[in-house]
Amino acid sequence: MTSGQAQPARRQHEPPLLVVVGVDPMGAEVARLVLGHGDDPTALLAVHGWEVRRARAVTSETVGKHVLTMSFVVAPSFVAEPRSVASVGRPMRTRRDQNLVLSEGEVPEPHQRVAAYAFVTSSRGVLMTQFSGRTNAEGRWGLPGGGIEGGEAPELAVVREVWEESGQVIEVRDLAVIQASHWIGRAPTGRLEDFHGVRVVYWAVCPEPTEPVVHDIGGTTAAAAWVPTTDLDRLGVTSSWRSLLRDVGRLGGTGAGTSGVVTAPDEADGPQHHHHDPDPDDRARPQP
Repeated sequence: MTSGQAQPARRQHEPPLLVVVGVDPMGAEVARLVLGHGDDPTALLAVHGWEVRRARAVTSETVGKHVLTMSFVVAPSFVAEPRSVASVGRPMRTRRDQNLVLSEGEVPEPHQRVAAYAFVTSSRGVLMTQFSGRTNAEGRWGLPGGGIEGGEAPELAVVREVWEESGQVIEVRDLAVIQASHWIGRAPTGRLEDFHGVRVVYWAVCPEPTEPVVHDIGGTTAAAAWVPTTDLDRLGVTSSWRSLLRDVGRLGGTGAGTSGVVTAPDEADGPQHHHHDPDPDDRARPQP
């Protein structure tokens, strides 16, 4: 197959079982929970009395079923009384596409997508990718990465995705953040979905940067570019990615400064922000 030919759509895999583990600062496990559809790992741990300090690691194992275990360094929340699910409310507010119109009897189809991305730096700047017409954010920019394949570890998935989207060979250095989002809306095909997205974001470096080239022709990436850090604020980045870039910048590659878990901004952020821009790149995947 030549680089100018469209590649066939990837097979749709059953999503992995997501397990959330809390460990104390010494590394001892204090909580182990299953992340349900629409759940947020920070709120789930809070329900059980634990405050997340930072994301620690994501491990992958396949024994009959693909299992991704997301571990977080936690501390007791010191609430006056143990909180129940009822008292805390839903782990994460469910959003809806703006001006969503439902047909009579139409029911959203549950869909979960786990994806891996990287904040890649080199002597040429930060690696960014531009969304194609297969997304709801054509012409805008975000971090390189995409959905994990069946049984694939996130850190291997992001190396593969970065090469497919930009032709760059990277070295993954550390886990930056884990982000979750949940909304009701339409996929690019028009299918109504109850969508739960989980993003695993790594820090990575590219020791030998080259001129970016998109290998996955006909996919969700139109272009890729090295962008000087001083120019990132002027780039047309989607609001969800801009929020995440701010959090990754605050972490500064050290794992200190924020919880390591990013959730979508709330209504107070204004209509231009995330609740009207629900991760269009996550939604723009090949359909079965």
